Amino acid sequence: MNASITLPVSAEQTLATLLQLSRRARQCDKAAELRFLLVNETQALVPFRQSAFWSRDQGVAALSGVTAVEQHAPYVQWLMRWCGQGEDASESGAFATDLRALAGKDPDWAEWLPPFLATVELPGGGRFNGGRLVLARDTPFNSAELALLQEWAEAWSARYAIVQPVSWRGRWRTRGASSATRRWLIRLGAVAVTLLIGMLPVRLTVLAPAELIPLDPAIVRAPLDGIVDRVLVTPNQRVTERQPLFEFDRVSLASRLEVAGRQLVTQQAEYRRNAQRALFDPDSKAELAVLQSQIDQQQVEVEYLRELNRRSEVLSPRAGIVLLDDASDWVGRPVVTGERVLVVADETQTQLEAWLSPADMIALPAEAPVTLYLVSDPLTPLGARVEYVAHEPELRPEGHYAYRVRARLVVEDEAQPGPRVGLKGTAKLEGERVSLAYWILRRPWAALRAWIGL
Repeated sequence: MNASITLPVSAEQTLATLLQLSRRARQCDKAAELRFLLVNETQALVPFRQSAFWSRDQGVAALSGVTAVEQHAPYVQWLMRWCGQGEDASESGAFATDLRALAGKDPDWAEWLPPFLATVELPGGGRFNGGRLVLARDTPFNSAELALLQEWAEAWSARYAIVQPVSWRGRWRTRGASSATRRWLIRLGAVAVTLLIGMLPVRLTVLAPAELIPLDPAIVRAPLDGIVDRVLVTPNQRVTERQPLFEFDRVSLASRLEVAGRQLVTQQAEYRRNAQRALFDPDSKAELAVLQSQIDQQQVEVEYLRELNRRSEVLSPRAGIVLLDDASDWVGRPVVTGERVLVVADETQTQLEAWLSPADMIALPAEAPVTLYLVSDPLTPLGARVEYVAHEPELRPEGHYAYRVRARLVVEDEAQPGPRVGLKGTAKLEGERVSLAYWILRRPWAALRAWIGL
């Protein structure tokens, strides 16, 4: 006699639910639909309060009752740690956990989860690299429920491996590398990328204070020793060629010229008197040569004083503007021959002058590019090319040494007036191409060498 096996009604319903969920999974064509089915519809198979789906490729990818996962939420971060801590373990299938046993080690679970947890391994394959389904409720999970969850997980994973879009991380993980190997590969890759980035060629640049100075200026110096009596121009005044600029005190010169002139007249009169005596007195004839030499010498003195008197009014050597700090500072000031008093220059013909500190001194080849950012107009930089770099530093008025650098401005439009003299700003000087690592470490390495004395 054949005996028939009859399943309990509850068991039949449970199997029907499992089959129905598997059929619905096979009908899903999108990964998002399958994730929603896993974390919400599994409730019909095994009751739970909360559920979460964790993927090795995406982390926590779905939560029950929500449409989007906030990756930075504390609950999600705890799930990430819980699911990732046994990633390399060989345990498979489904297993239950009593979170109350973790109260001393990990007490944070009590803020978000009930005490009983079921973790179901989702086998990887195809485009899916595997993951975990986490269920939580207030009562323990029994072995029958864990078996049902394992069967449901295998059916769901088979479909998810087909519809899941593969990522670069998933391709890499499917090659079979262990987590430890992957971590080492990630570190080696990071080191390699850092080295490659450090070898990128960049321009070595330095910054220096700069100013626009006249190009080919006419420097007006004192032609004689004396005291400046009047300054006939004002700062930034436009002058023409041979226009008077300043005058010396002529009182002393006039007195000296008058005395020298009277002495010359006296010597000439004595020479004429001796010349008349020489017709009758041979001794007087012998003195004529001495008197003539004295007259010649006195004439030279008079001419010299007349020339000084003429030079006491200094004229402009060219047309342009007067570059002078304060005219009143020069009135009554004694000067010596060759001392610089003022400058006459064309205000539109300018060049760049920068001062590089010894710590910033780099190799600047000829025609090295320079960019000037003016304080008055920083959004319109000016281009220039290096023409001259001093070989030795000079003591600046600020009390420190610096190298003088001069550069020629690059004029793009001849019709447009150039920047005027006196504008200040910051110059960026570009040297040779170096690696990015050298560009970053140059200053720290120099400071370290100075500190340790190498």
